Amino acid sequence: MSRPVDYQFDAVSRSATLTFNRPGVLNAIDVETARSFCEAVLQATAQAGIRLIVIRGAGRAFVAGGDLQRFADDFDYADRVVNHLLDPLHSAILALHTTPALVLACVHGVVAGAGLSLMLGCDLVLAAEDTRLLLAYNKVAAAPDCGGTFFLPRRIGTGAAMQLMVGSGELTAQEARAMNLLNWCVPAHELQERLESLSAEILSGPSHAYGRYKELIRSAPAELQAHLERERIAFCAATKTKDFREGVTAFLTRRAPVFLGC
Repeated sequence: MSRPVDYQFDAVSRSATLTFNRPGVLNAIDVETARSFCEAVLQATAQAGIRLIVIRGAGRAFVAGGDLQRFADDFDYADRVVNHLLDPLHSAILALHTTPALVLACVHGVVAGAGLSLMLGCDLVLAAEDTRLLLAYNKVAAAPDCGGTFFLPRRIGTGAAMQLMVGSGELTAQEARAMNLLNWCVPAHELQERLESLSAEILSGPSHAYGRYKELIRSAPAELQAHLERERIAFCAATKTKDFREGVTAFLTRRAPVFLGC
């Protein structure tokens, strides 16, 4: 039986590849996937001399956000599901934030919700031209999670971040590249070749110096950790609203939500 997140380590290059592996649901994150991702991240970051960590998604998407069906199964239990999801995800995000290895997201297809937040938390992003980025939180009356409200304003500014969060929240790869949310954007059929050449370029460089660059550019881990906890509180509070139940139900039944503001 395959794991929801596949982990591969190359001892020669000192690089690791983590692949979300629930292609049947576009790699939506449930509790098992969150825990598997955390285990893979901690395994990768614990490797002595780790230089590069690549994060990918199997099938037609990178990550299509959280698995909303788990909330709909019992809305009264939704806030506890949030905590079961976020505990391992927060540990993984902080480990990726503090490792001296460069973290490269290689994305394609749908990158939504928590998947977009995880992408934004990476040091570098390579995307296929067919990539679609969606914030999507306002579609289900939820609060952003996984550092989305931490990383997004730091990349594009507070005004642009707010516009995305309250608007459609959807961007093509070309639009995202123009906003500096992506570092490289290539035709889909060239994605693997470009990933290999980019990885080789990074691995041929001065990894120790790169780790210092990352340490100097990144915000203090304590600042990120405190922000993640603020997001957790906001998300748990959102699960108690009628709008959250309406948004999740509407999404799962493929109809437009009717929000009442409560």
